[in-house]
Amino acid sequence: MAGKTKSNIKLAIAPIGWTNDDLPELGGEIPFEQCVSEMALAGFQGSEVGNKYPRDPKVLNKALGLRGLAICNAWFSSFLTTKPYKEVEADFIKHRDFLYAVGARVIGASEQGHSIQGLDKSVLDEKPVFTGAQWEKLCDGLNKLGKRASEKGMALTFHHHMGTGVQTAPEIDRLMENTDPALLGLLYDTGHLAFSGEDHLAVLDKWMPRIRHVHLKDIRGAVHKKAVKGKWPFLKAVKEGVFTVPGDGDIDFAPVFKALAKAKYAGWWVVEAEQDPARANPLEYAIKARAYIKEKAGI
Repeated sequence: MAGKTKSNIKLAIAPIGWTNDDLPELGGEIPFEQCVSEMALAGFQGSEVGNKYPRDPKVLNKALGLRGLAICNAWFSSFLTTKPYKEVEADFIKHRDFLYAVGARVIGASEQGHSIQGLDKSVLDEKPVFTGAQWEKLCDGLNKLGKRASEKGMALTFHHHMGTGVQTAPEIDRLMENTDPALLGLLYDTGHLAFSGEDHLAVLDKWMPRIRHVHLKDIRGAVHKKAVKGKWPFLKAVKEGVFTVPGDGDIDFAPVFKALAKAKYAGWWVVEAEQDPARANPLEYAIKARAYIKEKAGI
């Protein structure tokens, strides 16, 4: 069963290492039951939601309960820059209510309006750049969605992501500076910051008071260099192995763990490393990540 951690930090792992939502061919043959069983076997307490997870809360809760797991969050695609707010809000409320029913109290949103993360375009050179009007729609919309989340006692967090309009440190700054801290937190993702060429520790330090969910994603420097030089699309980089679990790539997580501990961060740390399971056995890499966190963070 899942291992115990310090009381203020809970460890989860994302199913994207087993089956990939954006690339269904990666791990398409791996069933949901294998995924969650191996998460528990590797010593994790929680999971985010993948595309193979049952959508009936009773069914999902039973499967997780048998394995000592909890749902901590699930990705929400917002389209605040391209769709009417009311349409986005209706989708958000359905998502919120599902997550609440399965025990999660965090919602991770990523703005997918104009996103190129699934397109055959250079993820660094052709990413969208929002206009002033789009920034206003995004920030205003996120504040409103944050109010909807708070109705259920839930925290809305924003997931900066490669190939989107909020990818770089200055873009994260603009988003945080123009949204209400009481309504929107930051989902801090080491791998996306490193891929984008940002100083992930500087972002961590600057926005620590707003960080309410953490994704621990490592990066393989040699693959990243090829991705930059070759102007790769995001999904090509994923398939080629640009991401991996903490302890297997080039990011030193010790300073990350130290900073979070010093700030008395309370919440989930989620190992999230989208890889091809045929090349990186999910259970093996989950165990590797769990051992690394124990070694470096004492958890």
